[in-house]
Amino acid sequence: MSRVEPERQPASRDRTLGERPAGELSLGGCRPNGRFEAAVEEDHLIALALRGRTEAYGELVRRYQDRLFNALNGFLGNPEDALDVAQEAFVAAWQALDGFKGGARFYTWLYRIAMNLAIDLKRRQKPTGSLDLGEDDTTQPADLSGDADPHVVLQRDEDVHRVRQALLRVSEEHRMVLILKDFEGMKYEEIADVLEVPIGTVRSRLHRARLELRSVLEKEETNR
Repeated sequence: MSRVEPERQPASRDRTLGERPAGELSLGGCRPNGRFEAAVEEDHLIALALRGRTEAYGELVRRYQDRLFNALNGFLGNPEDALDVAQEAFVAAWQALDGFKGGARFYTWLYRIAMNLAIDLKRRQKPTGSLDLGEDDTTQPADLSGDADPHVVLQRDEDVHRVRQALLRVSEEHRMVLILKDFEGMKYEEIADVLEVPIGTVRSRLHRARLELRSVLEKEETNR
C-alpha cells in the first residue's frame, strides 16, 4: 500500500516527548488540559501555537487525541501501538506545524501524518498470525441498567466485537477508507483529501471495502 504523504516543509520546531501517564498523551510543555474554551476556533489555536503558545497546541491535542487513538486502534488492532503512534503523530505535527496549510482541517492533516506512521509500523512488524485485539479499552461497557434488555445489549456488544475483528482481516487500503467513512464519519471530500485521490476513487474504494468486509463477516458466520 502506498504511503499517504502530508504536505510538509522542513521542521523548525524542536520538541521532545514528555512523560506519558497511562492512557494519556503529552507533548512536553504542551498540556492536553489547556485553558481554552471549546468555542475557541481551531485556526486561532494554531495561530497561537505558531507564536509559541504551547498550551494552545495542548488544547488541540486534548480535542483530538481520543478520536485519533480510536481510528488508529481500528487500523492497527493494538491499543498500545495505537497510543504510541498517536503520540508520535502529535509530536510530528507539532514539529511540522509551520508547514500546515489552512486549506485543510487540522485533523485531516494530522490523520494523514498518523497513517504514514501507522503504515511504517506495520511494515516493520513481523506478521504474528494473531488478530486478537486483547482488552479493548475503547469499547463501552454493556449497559444493563434500567429497561435495557440484557440479551439485546450483549448481542450488540458481540456484533461490535465481530466487526472490529473482521475489520483487521480487510486489506489495509479498504480498512482505511472504512474507518474514515463509517467510523470517523468523514465526508467524501475530506477522505479524498486525506488519501489524495479523486472523490470518485473514494466512492468506488468504499464500495469494494464494504463488499470485502461483508464477505469476511459471512465467512466467519459460516465457520461458527
